Amino acid sequence: MKLLLTLDLQFFAGEKTEKATPKKRQDARKKGQILKSQDVTAAFVLLILFLFLYITAPKMLESLFSFLHQAFEKNMLIESLTADTVMKIYVDTLKEMAMVLLPFMVIALVAGIGSNYLQFGFLFTMETMKFDLKKIDPIKGIKRIISVRAIVNLLKSLLKISFIGAVTSIIIWINLEEVLSLSFQSTWDTLTTVAKLTGMMGIAASITLVFIALLDYIYEKYEYEKQLKMSKQDIKDEYKNAEGDPKIKAKIKQRQREMAMRRMMQEIPQADVVITNPTHYAIALKYDESMDAPTVVAKGTDFVAQKIKLIAKENDVVMVENRPLARAMYDQVEIGQQVPEEFFKAVAEILAYVYRIKRKI
Repeated sequence: MKLLLTLDLQFFAGEKTEKATPKKRQDARKKGQILKSQDVTAAFVLLILFLFLYITAPKMLESLFSFLHQAFEKNMLIESLTADTVMKIYVDTLKEMAMVLLPFMVIALVAGIGSNYLQFGFLFTMETMKFDLKKIDPIKGIKRIISVRAIVNLLKSLLKISFIGAVTSIIIWINLEEVLSLSFQSTWDTLTTVAKLTGMMGIAASITLVFIALLDYIYEKYEYEKQLKMSKQDIKDEYKNAEGDPKIKAKIKQRQREMAMRRMMQEIPQADVVITNPTHYAIALKYDESMDAPTVVAKGTDFVAQKIKLIAKENDVVMVENRPLARAMYDQVEIGQQVPEEFFKAVAEILAYVYRIKRKI
């Protein structure tokens, strides 16, 4: 019965039911384990690109015509080709292509970086690029293929295809008259209509992807939190590693108390007076001309108080009984501190009494 109870306790202690600690999250981030949805990045980039195309299409068309004009009117009319003219054609072509493609590429780059930054902030790590044999383990590869995550990814893909197909079909259905009249339009009007419908379908599909990406982000967050969960034993081990073993810390504190006690007892023979309760409290005071006020060199209750009085008796330190003063000073004054002003009068009377006794002796 005891064995079964022990096994049950070990099982529950090892079950990952607790939320990840900040340290666990920080360590996972350093390893590249972050909350990230690829669909969010893809949807955000596509939406920004189609909006950019829809707004700047006329300007990009002018740049494209300029490129074609450069290629078919100027370059084709060059009579003699030399190394210099070929290099000039190459440079001019690159410039015209850059005017067309560079804004598009810059927008895509900024959108990709921005979408990732919004998800997990700035992060640079090489941990994910390290060679790991576990990544090419065929057994784990098969498990990933038939895992719940693979099924979810399949459902997401089907959902994307269904939604995007439905949205584009709706847009074509709404503009069916324009689509059917394409065969009766001029080439320029046909291209204009197709470009307009393509932009509308792209924006609508991107908005649909954004909606799906939000659902994917929620799922990824659930999986991320589930992956980071810790057992109670993991939390205890982390605390031990970060703060030290509680048993060792307790031993260190005990050793520190013992050392402080020995130092305190060594100061008692140099004290001028020990104020007692008389049985439960003992306060040892020391005063000389270099001090602004008398200083507490030792204090204690019960057993420690008896020890202080024993050492004081062995070293001929005068003991004076003053119950309220001993109790009040024990509560308000720490070892090494000077006596507060509110106790000056009472302490001065006791020290005067002690000095009179010492003079008689």
